[in-house]
Amino acid sequence: MSAEIYRKVRANPRFSELEGKRSRFAYLLSAVVLITYYAMMMLVAFAPEVMRTPISAGSTLTIGVPIGAVIIIGSWLLTGWFVSRSNGEFDRLNNEIIQEATK
Repeated sequence: MSAEIYRKVRANPRFSELEGKRSRFAYLLSAVVLITYYAMMMLVAFAPEVMRTPISAGSTLTIGVPIGAVIIIGSWLLTGWFVSRSNGEFDRLNNEIIQEATK
């Protein structure tokens, strides 16, 4: 693309809207993942007895295992949500902005 098209894209108010939406969404999902991960780490550090509590009487499986699995699977799901929204809404807006700039 030429410098003129770049200038037109940056000048388009919808480009600022796209940047804002994408950034807010990425920050929100990042915050969710980081908060849950560090909450688990705080639990391990300051209340390890909670994490080593057996799921049932006589069980060797502790509550920490499913909590860790939920955090990992949740992170995958949030990543999938971001990719889906990025490939849908954000790419559509991006293509519309480029179409307007090349006219």
